[in-house]
Amino acid sequence: MQPIHDVDVIVLLAILLSSKRRPAELAEVVAAADFIQGVQGTLPSVVKLRAAFARLSEHSLINEADGGFALTPIAQKTLAGGARKATTSERLFAIKEKLGAYTAAEKGAVIDISEEQLSAAIATHRAAGEGAGQNLLIPKPKAAEDDRKKTTGPGLRQRKPLPARRRKD
Repeated sequence: MQPIHDVDVIVLLAILLSSKRRPAELAEVVAAADFIQGVQGTLPSVVKLRAAFARLSEHSLINEADGGFALTPIAQKTLAGGARKATTSERLFAIKEKLGAYTAAEKGAVIDISEEQLSAAIATHRAAGEGAGQNLLIPKPKAAEDDRKKTTGPGLRQRKPLPARRRKD
């Protein structure tokens, strides 16, 4: 696949993160891309994201299914086997190297996303970020009040109080 842009790698990794159990919606892909870029910078522009989706789908690395986006089996093989303790920049560089060696056997159907759809997905992600800590990528349920104050269990037994000190007169 030639040429390889940084945005392509970010979109691939974002789809990998956001489509674990089902195809990821566009807002989820944007949230994952923002999570990946969180340390390094801001989200890529709408034009770059649109071009990345078109390039990746043309090279048969992503496809559109059930109203969302998913990696093809070829892309899953390409992204598998990375170092677990690698930093984000090291992981992005390793994926970029693997994509440099990849050549598509056949051209895939180009996914054409309009700029309005991408702008709406970015606006949805930013509006969710302004809320009370809600994350579109992984919603975390809060523990019940009585579960957090639980003081009994293995290693948490209540100890017997020490006897009162006796005075010797």
